[in-house]
Amino acid sequence: MPVHSRKVAYQVLTRDECTTIHAASLEMLERTGCRVEEREALRLLAEAGCALEGERARIPASLVQQALNSAPKQVSLYSRLGRPAMTLKIPNTYYGTGSDCPFTLDVESGQRRKSGKSDVANFAQLVDGLPQMDFAMSMAIPGGPDERAVFAHEFHAMVQNTTKPIIFTAQGIEDMHCIYDMAVAVKGSTEALEREPFLLLYSEPIPPQVHTVMGVEKLIFCARRGIPVTYPTGAMAGATAPATLAGAVALGNAETLAGLVIHQLARSGAPYVYGGNTSIMDMQAGTFTYAAPEFHLTFSAYGDLGRFYDLPVWGLAGASDAKTVDAQAGLELGYEILMAELSGVQLIHDVGYLDSGLCSSAEMVCLGNEMVGLARRVSRGIEVNPDTLALDAVHEVGPGGNFLETRHTLEHYRREFWFPRLLFRGNMEEWSRRGSQDMRMRLNQQAREILAQHNPEPLPPAVSRELNRILRRREQVAK
Repeated sequence: MPVHSRKVAYQVLTRDECTTIHAASLEMLERTGCRVEEREALRLLAEAGCALEGERARIPASLVQQALNSAPKQVSLYSRLGRPAMTLKIPNTYYGTGSDCPFTLDVESGQRRKSGKSDVANFAQLVDGLPQMDFAMSMAIPGGPDERAVFAHEFHAMVQNTTKPIIFTAQGIEDMHCIYDMAVAVKGSTEALEREPFLLLYSEPIPPQVHTVMGVEKLIFCARRGIPVTYPTGAMAGATAPATLAGAVALGNAETLAGLVIHQLARSGAPYVYGGNTSIMDMQAGTFTYAAPEFHLTFSAYGDLGRFYDLPVWGLAGASDAKTVDAQAGLELGYEILMAELSGVQLIHDVGYLDSGLCSSAEMVCLGNEMVGLARRVSRGIEVNPDTLALDAVHEVGPGGNFLETRHTLEHYRREFWFPRLLFRGNMEEWSRRGSQDMRMRLNQQAREILAQHNPEPLPPAVSRELNRILRRREQVAK
């Protein structure tokens, strides 16, 4: 399991500002309340002392604090082979892809087309072969005959093509039962799955302050089975949240804290990843923007709040509003990943998104993998100690010498220097000799090589047959 030590960091909110936003969120929950449309959640809230008016629940501050106290301070995810893979706790950072894009840039033709199940499989295989990608999401949404049970088909494709942890989405409770049954089949028992979970559910409320039957059912399902879950809001400042970022973050914080309360009432101590997806509405285009600087400021703010609560935090980086892999895409992907790494949020998704989350790109995932390596080197900072100060090496070389062949250089350069796999640093002649490839060409070549040559650890044949049987049963229900 990789450990990524962070020394260089930044913050958006001071501790006093975190206290102020927390107090504002508590007031929103207790004075304004939220709408909870799921009956079991309403029962749990009523029994815990919430004031209910129909589906409107007012949650007291004491209940929020109780949930914060019971939620685990770290969440562990494993590979499907049972090996420790991600310890979601401050200050660790982990990166992966996003989910459910209806379009993809074809890695062979370069053309934009509708996504299919084979794309979900390909992206999982790509993640499995990229060293800086720590987890997989679907990146594509199956179409055609797979539409009857689309989210079950996504999980089915991912679990066969990567051993890395999987973050999955689901439409409703039938999907949850199917995906859970497949995960149990992979691990061999419910006890083994709870002991070594290799999957995490992404669910969300509907801003402002609505907790739907579908979203809350999934929360409770996961809580009672020990499946890790994240429940971040997808609010747009200026549309479904206040236009001021402080107000939007306070509201988003209230929404995810309400989810935490319901989750912990369903099962105290169940694993939960805190956070929010609070962007702005582009007032010219009328769209949810993935690369707006305000979006990534709010992710950093949630990172600060996560440290305030001592909870693992959901994040986003490596996504672009550009329509293809161009300079805009590279600029937006690069600054987002560096901000995410320095802000120290734990679970950073959507690496590889184009077109504001509508289109996936294998080349963008490869570019994100390169940038994550660079950002992780930056966040390590400069280590200062007697050995790194190199006084003896300086004395050994003396004036006018060089350090190329010293033992000190041989002992340190591999750790001290970051070595890119795709960025080209050679001279013009060498670049020409290699075919004068621009970055887009190198990204495409890397993606195609991984898809052609990397072979993820396969599932045992008996497990594959059982997954197919479970999937067919889900399809019958969906008809």
